[in-house]
Amino acid sequence: MNHGIDLAGKVALVTGSSRGIGAGIVRALADRGARCVVNYVDDPDGRNRAEAQSVASGLKDAVVLQCDVGDAAQVAAMMDQIRQRLGGLDILVNNAGILRDRTLKKITAQDWDDVLRINLSGVFNCIRSALPLVRPGGRIVNIASVSAFLGGFGQANYAAAKAGVVALTKVTARELAKQGVTVNAVAPGVIDTDMTRVLPPEALKRLLDQIPLARFGTIDEVVHVVAFLCSPACGYVTGQVIHVNGGLFMP
Repeated sequence: MNHGIDLAGKVALVTGSSRGIGAGIVRALADRGARCVVNYVDDPDGRNRAEAQSVASGLKDAVVLQCDVGDAAQVAAMMDQIRQRLGGLDILVNNAGILRDRTLKKITAQDWDDVLRINLSGVFNCIRSALPLVRPGGRIVNIASVSAFLGGFGQANYAAAKAGVVALTKVTARELAKQGVTVNAVAPGVIDTDMTRVLPPEALKRLLDQIPLARFGTIDEVVHVVAFLCSPACGYVTGQVIHVNGGLFMP
């Protein structure tokens, strides 16, 4: 089922697609006809690999590749694998990210470095290494966050990284425009995922009280926006940030 968006013949890479929003995005692009690369990063108990393989098992001709996006050498190796096995890229969705929430009094240098390395440098690494692979008319979508605009409490590292993703999106959009490659960002609000479910109930209630639609978003509600930005219909939208937050932030 392609839901009116035809991505047949396209090759798509979604980073951090073993679970959550990333898994939802890669499934949606595959449903619309794209051949997809499912990306995960190794972890000690092998959970990420198992979940990536599970996601890929439900997709047609999917490729599973391990890569820590914060490591430029690993990213270059992943892109080389994509070039050899799939010939190039039409769609890149930079979704991989981590949280290390702590107040400024408690945050460590390692907390700061880890989040900036994955959430911002990881996006830069993937874009830079993908440039020779992305075909004319390609699509790049970066997953930002409402935190970049609201500055979530205890999220100095995360908010700074995601604000950097927004700026990087605009620069990349300008630089790739001559190739017909569009570059946009999606900024989710509070979405019902594993990452938000670990928040204390009182914190979730405070967030809910600020959302005009009075509910948290679903993965599908983010996925539908990403799929549109990846589609042929989105050829004249570039350098934009699309907010999916139930009214939590209104630019």
